[in-house]
Amino acid sequence: MSLLSIGMSGLNAAQGSLSVLSNNIANVNTAGYSRQQATQNASASNQFGGVFIGSGTTLADVRRVYNEYLDAAYQNSTALSSDANAYLGQVSAIDKVLSDKTTGMSSALSSFFATLQTASSNPNDLSARQLLVSNAKTLSNRFNSISTQLTQQKETINSQLSTMSDQVNQLTSSIASLVPSKDDNSQYTIQLNVNGTALDMGSVISGGSIGGLLRYRSDALMPAINELGRLAIATADTINNQLGQGLDLNGDFGTSLFKDINSATAIASRSQAAAGNSAASSNLNVTINDSSKLTTYDYKITFSDKTNPNMITVERSDGKSMGNFDISSTTVPVSFDGVTVTLDGKGTMSYGDTFKVSPTANGASAIGVDMADANKLAFAGPLIGEGGKTNSGTGTFTQPTLTAPLDIHGGADTAKLRANIEGLMPVKMVFGKPAADGTQSYTISNAQGKAIGTGTIVPGQGNKITVNVPELDATGTPIPGSGFKFDTTVNGSPADGDSTTFSFNSAGKSDGRNAQQLLDLQTKATVGMGDGNVGVSLVGANSRLVSQVGAKASQSSVDVAATGALLAANKGARNSASGVNLDDEAGDMIKFQQYYTASSQIIKAAQETFTTLINSL
Repeated sequence: MSLLSIGMSGLNAAQGSLSVLSNNIANVNTAGYSRQQATQNASASNQFGGVFIGSGTTLADVRRVYNEYLDAAYQNSTALSSDANAYLGQVSAIDKVLSDKTTGMSSALSSFFATLQTASSNPNDLSARQLLVSNAKTLSNRFNSISTQLTQQKETINSQLSTMSDQVNQLTSSIASLVPSKDDNSQYTIQLNVNGTALDMGSVISGGSIGGLLRYRSDALMPAINELGRLAIATADTINNQLGQGLDLNGDFGTSLFKDINSATAIASRSQAAAGNSAASSNLNVTINDSSKLTTYDYKITFSDKTNPNMITVERSDGKSMGNFDISSTTVPVSFDGVTVTLDGKGTMSYGDTFKVSPTANGASAIGVDMADANKLAFAGPLIGEGGKTNSGTGTFTQPTLTAPLDIHGGADTAKLRANIEGLMPVKMVFGKPAADGTQSYTISNAQGKAIGTGTIVPGQGNKITVNVPELDATGTPIPGSGFKFDTTVNGSPADGDSTTFSFNSAGKSDGRNAQQLLDLQTKATVGMGDGNVGVSLVGANSRLVSQVGAKASQSSVDVAATGALLAANKGARNSASGVNLDDEAGDMIKFQQYYTASSQIIKAAQETFTTLINSL
């Protein structure tokens, strides 16, 4: 091996090492770059006589300085940090909307009930009534506004998922592709396409910005939309239902203040058919029959019996099975969690057809005010009692209330019942002499003076009395199942012959008893009473929604700080092993420069030796 070849090998090795070093320096600010390192091997030795002399060096490899454990920890912490930041970026916005005193529901609900309190104190004040209707519109508009913002956020997430999927596809185009696709609730999920096969990845992706957005949507956004919708439905239903129990300024039974929660549009919009359903299938009608038992869950309904096309299986989104039902049954309706499901009659279902039922998702966007005439606010109770003017005892009574509330969705049956309440009154209660056993009898007579009931009380204590007012046929015999009942409580000791007359309260313009019942809804448990829960009031339900979202936003802030600290620590550990250190590179540069210079000197020595040899000839 010549001296010239040895020098050239050292020169080439030095040049290669300098190139690797220069590349490290050039990428000092490149994110994720791992420092490279050149390695050399000694060339084979040649035998000269009895000794072996080396033949130079070779540049064996250029390898990446890499610690698998530290890099995996850095990648995991990067994914966790991106997830937490994506979650916080979304949840902080919704937290601000719901908790803000100006934009949240709290101020609108408080204002509505404050106006109701004023109106209940002055039930015949038309200006107070008009202000209540106006504040009802403000309340419904607030529901609509927040619902719009939440829906817009859902669409923004869809757009972000689509953009991020495109970015991932640019990096993985040779492996597979991620495809954003809409599910049955118009929200994007992520599918992985491999060789033409689509796999749903929405439920398994975790970490990173995509994982954070998907986690936020399922953990915070959709529950908030459903919770807000449930609150809107409960508000409209309970207010409308209570108004239906009273009388307005015209002496008529009350009409609804808010839109009907079971309008044809609402019933049809609560169910979405799966994209793969049979061509002949149609949709389901979902009617709310008890708003107090509504949950914030969605439901999956599947036609699950090959032999009976009417058999369905219902599963709640928390995994609870609601049971199997025959949807064609006329005796056992498909009812669960405050809703009833029926076929819409527009198609034929087949085995495997699937539907997503979301009872409350559209509640906040659908609420609105129907009433325009404030005179129709039913503040008065439907019945009124008046003691006889010649009464001489100490007996008192509470104002009568209907034993069973009127069903405002009862149609013709409710109309007939209301007609009976007005047409079968008044009735009169007359007390007899106290008996030796300490009791006192009474007789109930209708408007024609015919006795329709009797009973006894114990003077001196509270006696709840349920009065049955039946319809009578032509012979004066009560018609089974007809009429209605009302309750009153007698206190004190009526004298013999004392009486009370109970009448239809058609002239009760200054009566605010039903308005007080409306006001009590502010604190009465009317939301979330299913699954054995005691429930909360309308105001309590809103406070719970605000606190739940606020807790998630607070926890998200903690997660961002924690994952950020973890990321910084892992990044520092990774960079200490794989990152570019300019001080170290500067030292190596001097070493390789000297190496290069020394190798060139070997070549120069070889040239001079060769020249001397030539000149000696």
